[in-house]
Amino acid sequence: MKRFLLSTLLLISWLLWTSPNADAHAQLLETVPDAGEQLATSPSSVQLTFNEAIETSVGAIEVLDSQSRPIDANAAIQTNADHTRATVALPKLKEGVYTVTYRIISEDGHPVNGSYVFIVGNPPEAKDASTFDLHAQTGHAGHEATAAQLSPAEFVLYAVRVFYYGALLLAAGIMLWSAFVRFERTEAKPIVQQWSLASIRALLFASILYVFFHAREVMEGQPLDEWARLFTRTGVGMTWLFTVVLTLIGFVILRGGRYVRIAWVIALLAVESWSGHAAVNNPKALTVALDGVHLIAASLWAGGLALLLVLWFKDRKEAGRFATRFSGGAVLSLAALVLSGVGMTLLFLPKLSYLWLTAWGVMLAIKAGLALLVIIAGVFLRLRVRRGDLPAPGLLKMDGLLMACIIIITALFTYVSPLPPNEPVSYHQMGAKMHLSLRVTPNKPGDNKVTLKVWLPEQTGQPKSVVLRFRSEKHPDAPIDIPLEAYEDDEVDAFDGYVKSTYRTEGPYIPYPDLWTAEIRVMDKEDNELVETTTFRNY
Repeated sequence: MKRFLLSTLLLISWLLWTSPNADAHAQLLETVPDAGEQLATSPSSVQLTFNEAIETSVGAIEVLDSQSRPIDANAAIQTNADHTRATVALPKLKEGVYTVTYRIISEDGHPVNGSYVFIVGNPPEAKDASTFDLHAQTGHAGHEATAAQLSPAEFVLYAVRVFYYGALLLAAGIMLWSAFVRFERTEAKPIVQQWSLASIRALLFASILYVFFHAREVMEGQPLDEWARLFTRTGVGMTWLFTVVLTLIGFVILRGGRYVRIAWVIALLAVESWSGHAAVNNPKALTVALDGVHLIAASLWAGGLALLLVLWFKDRKEAGRFATRFSGGAVLSLAALVLSGVGMTLLFLPKLSYLWLTAWGVMLAIKAGLALLVIIAGVFLRLRVRRGDLPAPGLLKMDGLLMACIIIITALFTYVSPLPPNEPVSYHQMGAKMHLSLRVTPNKPGDNKVTLKVWLPEQTGQPKSVVLRFRSEKHPDAPIDIPLEAYEDDEVDAFDGYVKSTYRTEGPYIPYPDLWTAEIRVMDKEDNELVETTTFRNY
């Protein structure tokens, strides 16, 4: 009996060992759309074809957009008659990079999972910190400054920005209030005219300094003949030039009527909106419009408060009359500031959690806190005015101090990227059995260049196979296989006693921002598998 049982076990073991399908899992044979395919229009569905039947009552097939959000989480999986093809219907997809992730079970009980990407249309480049790089926009990258290495020249640049934004808001705001309000007292008219002229002069001086220092920073190391191209062939340079020209026209506008003054302010602030962060975001028309509304509201508040402070010290009776108009306008302008600011933040940031990862977000939070204090002060100011009392000096002074702080913060954070910076991946690992080098540039969602180098001992020779997978933290069970191609490398990075193999590819194999794990599997000619992993993050 013992011999019979032993013989039976040996026979079963031999059959299992020699059977070609005994330990086979379901394998993905075909995908529609194909992995890496770029489609002109949206596909109607995703189809996955396997070499054996699959279960559809459990598991899932998801299609994720460029922010890893499911396109239609409730889509049911449809199968063909022999259950080898799974189909998920899709709504109409916009231009973008999409990821298909699948987690299914074959009918014999084996789990099968994976993912791949496809592209619809010609999607724009993924938005990252480089999008907000002024130097890159003008074609002169490489002069960026960091806060930890703030030089005296950079400190002057920031000081000039504060001066410019303060002068811009005050000049635009005083011009608007002088158009909206009729100052009837004889004593008040020359005060308003004097400060209107002074604000235009300050803006002209500030704008010249602003353009000079920014142009010098951008054109550092460039020949003089390049400066003409800056102001005639780049959007940034031309908006700087238009700002100076409009400021000069402002001296003539002071003699014009109400509607001429309003048109001048709108043109001036529109040019400013077109040269800031709003101009590099999508949809551009909406972000620029929101930025314009934000600047107009800020000008009304800042310019009106400045006039009120001046009239308070020069003509108390006119200050009391103007306070009635200003308190109502301030409420509307502050509401517009909050709404437009929230709208731009939502458009600038793919995720609100990025607020706490950048200096831009921290300064925005401080600005929001100061704005809240302004609103509280405005409420008390409004209550006093409605009772017929003059504005309290303490409230006016506090409001003026808050205005100065907000202008300083605004001038600083308009020059800082709202998104965290992405750093290229440069991973190197030395070992007795294998050396590795992995580079991913620029390491951002969308198209990237991937280079992998493998050094194996000479006695081992060239690798039998090399597999590179990117696995995201959000979807760890759906790794993306990177299609590597061998190439001849001319870099001088040889190691004595080792043979080098080089691979590379380029494509949208990082479809959305996340914490990624690069998994490198190298099989040598003796079927020994060497595995290395490294993690990297992009935003």
